[in-house]
Amino acid sequence: MDTDVALLRLLQLVSPSLPIGMYSYSQGMESAVADGWLTTSIDVREWLIGLMQTTLTYTDLPILARLYQAWQGNDQTEVLNWSRTLLAYRETVELRLEDRQCGQALARLLTSLGFTEMRDWIRSTDTSLAAVFAYAAIQWRINKAQTLTGYVWSWLENQVLCAVKLVPLGQVAGQQLLLELTEAIPALVEKALALSDDELGGGAFGVALASSRHEMQYSRLFRS
Repeated sequence: MDTDVALLRLLQLVSPSLPIGMYSYSQGMESAVADGWLTTSIDVREWLIGLMQTTLTYTDLPILARLYQAWQGNDQTEVLNWSRTLLAYRETVELRLEDRQCGQALARLLTSLGFTEMRDWIRSTDTSLAAVFAYAAIQWRINKAQTLTGYVWSWLENQVLCAVKLVPLGQVAGQQLLLELTEAIPALVEKALALSDDELGGGAFGVALASSRHEMQYSRLFRS
């Protein structure tokens, strides 16, 4: 029964209806579409699988795992260290702001739900989404592998929804992308969990460039 409840809590945590503003961000995809880099579902698939195999696998997911362990051990110093490290990996201002603002929004929500320990994270400049996500996972007894799986699923679903709106893609094409790309998630999570500290760090130059161009884009639907 505890396992069933933990699964339901994970579904709540990764739901698009979670009021943290993820729908406001495209992570540079809007600029990539405007510049003609992404025009078909095949382009989007290659873009997303590239991000999953680099940034997600070598940065976001292994740092999320370390944040999970730090919260589990109630090690506030390590929590701050890894949250700051993750923010430092963000190549542009808007990518850092996205991470910080979504994390602060989740901290605000959790505080309203009775997790008063999150109050200090609502305005902290050290807040990242992964740090608060990991805290919620610990509180709701979601295991580490499922936490990472849910995190990457939430990211992927949001990116596909962005592509549906921006390219644009049809709803069926969006669901087909999700079917194809989710098959890679278990292996990526397994790899991320096996990385040592010295192996962390993976960037995507294209996303950094698209995001930096998006910061100056004249007309746009998304905040990043």
